[in-house]
Amino acid sequence: MSNVALPLVLAGPILRRITAQRLTLWLATSENVAIELTLSPAQQPDLQFSQAQLQSATQTLMAGKHLVFHLIDLPLETALPEQQWIGYQLDLIPQQGAQAGQRLGWQTWAPQLCYPQQSRPGFIIKPQVEHLLHGSCRKPHHPSDDGLVVADQLLSQAVPEQWPSLLMMSGDQIYADDVATPMLVACHQLIKRLELFNEPFTDAAIDDAAQLHGSQAHYLTRELLLPDCHDEQAQDAIKALFKGVKKPIFTSDTAHNHLISLAEVLAMYLLVWSPAPWQLVSVSPPEALTPEQQGVFAQEAKTIARFSEGLAQVQRVMAHLPCAMIFDDHDVTDDWNLSAAWEQAAYGHPFSKRILGNALVGYLLCQGWGNGPEHFSTALMGQLALGLQQPGTQPHNELIQQLIDFDHWHYQWPTTPALVVLDTRTHRWRSERNLNAPSGLMDWEALTDLQQTLLGKEAVILVSPAPMFGVKLIEVIQQLFTWAGHPLMVDAENWMAHRGAANVLLNLFRHSKTPQHFIILSGDVHYSFAYQVQLRGRQGGPDIWQITSSGIKNEFPARLLSVLDRLNRWLYAPYSPLNWFTKRRRMKVIPHRPDLGGKGERLVNASGIGYLSLQPDGSPAEVKQLCSSGEQIGFELDEHQARWE
Repeated sequence: MSNVALPLVLAGPILRRITAQRLTLWLATSENVAIELTLSPAQQPDLQFSQAQLQSATQTLMAGKHLVFHLIDLPLETALPEQQWIGYQLDLIPQQGAQAGQRLGWQTWAPQLCYPQQSRPGFIIKPQVEHLLHGSCRKPHHPSDDGLVVADQLLSQAVPEQWPSLLMMSGDQIYADDVATPMLVACHQLIKRLELFNEPFTDAAIDDAAQLHGSQAHYLTRELLLPDCHDEQAQDAIKALFKGVKKPIFTSDTAHNHLISLAEVLAMYLLVWSPAPWQLVSVSPPEALTPEQQGVFAQEAKTIARFSEGLAQVQRVMAHLPCAMIFDDHDVTDDWNLSAAWEQAAYGHPFSKRILGNALVGYLLCQGWGNGPEHFSTALMGQLALGLQQPGTQPHNELIQQLIDFDHWHYQWPTTPALVVLDTRTHRWRSERNLNAPSGLMDWEALTDLQQTLLGKEAVILVSPAPMFGVKLIEVIQQLFTWAGHPLMVDAENWMAHRGAANVLLNLFRHSKTPQHFIILSGDVHYSFAYQVQLRGRQGGPDIWQITSSGIKNEFPARLLSVLDRLNRWLYAPYSPLNWFTKRRRMKVIPHRPDLGGKGERLVNASGIGYLSLQPDGSPAEVKQLCSSGEQIGFELDEHQARWE
């Protein structure tokens, strides 16, 4: 809405990695500001950080006339206390305009940021992980309510000493490839208000982003813009794979509004994390929609309006809990790097490479950096600054190539148990025999590095966006489609889909120096479950738990999942002989029952957020799905009650 003044803070503050020696924080503003910070540990003197101190610890990045990102990575000379409340006062001083020189605290630009029982926002450093929240797959136009709002409700009902140690967001924080038309309209209005920089395109049906955001937005027809593969060798390699699909690179069947420009990606992040940008947009249907499309638009607009109403709570929870993040496919595009043939096609065309690269730039800026700032060199961050200011030019293209080649999206946080987060998208183990076959989720080198990371640890929280131990029946169906030449039709990207990667992974768990307690957290699949995994024929082997929570705002088709759940229980019970025909035959996978009234289900189909409590040794004490409907579904963790009866 053109008559509404620009909010000073567009999104954030978002707490990222927090330790006693270092504080990492993300913020987006509508103009350049100086920053002052005061930390107030309970029963200790305040720690004040001046504008000069914050400036030296902050990377400031311009992405438009009215969009500035602030990446704060602040080393602390005085260590912060652990297990104590630490309030913070974040003051912003505009550098120009009517408010220039004024010190504006959160009370001015985000009055809803503080929890009622507190006088200011804050956090508690909890390196010993006793509780955590986790989830993935947050699609704004899905009809379910938002699991991050449930997370906020949990914090509001508990004293900070009882809060979880962290919020683990294990993939698909945005859906770049599945965008409702009202959301894309909102992106375009926001781009116009913030005056984000224009971006020229190469080898595309449109000249630049200005056309795409205005006169040629191509609502609901963007699949017609997405490129075919022009590389003859790559085209030959993918013929069998795509079986005549018109646009083979972007395979999602929901790509009608696929994000394309860098500005669209950045606008999307703002709109899914903060209520402030919604003050600047007024969503109405574009011209030329058919009556049927107008009906869908109206329903989606209602769903997204409800989604936006909860964003003040989303902003609040992310300002109080350290947020760990990792990408999965929809953060970039469906079937991202699923096979070598797909990679050849996608990265071999300038326009498709730009689309994928823009999503990676958005991920680096809004997610990846805060997981481990030390992994991103000064040179790379300088290239990011140039690319954001000059989209579509050589610096932007060079940045994209650097991000495609980047090899350290994975990371580890110094918690107990250690939080080890895997990149299962860019370290792929590509098939040497068949370019069309699904790639392994991690290659030999990455899996070897993982083994070295795990050696000597007694317990670990291992985050794999896709479950390491999934539903066997679904994996068999995916394998059948792969044999038939259609792996993309069923997203055939599980850990067991690639023989080499699967064998190395399973041997990793059998290593004599492997941790005694594994908690594997995953998402991706749009349902939730808890499995216990035991090594057959080995006494005293590692205690392995696969705990999956998905989605935060997404669900699996209910009737289909019920059928698959029932068939899987019949065909692949822990003592079924069919288990000996799977790659996991040396392991016994025991599904644990959710508390669903004795119906026999092993899979929970309910959006929300996963809640995990740990014993001191790192084994699970409590596993729950906190549903966005208000229901709490616990999983029975007693092994004897979990067995097939």
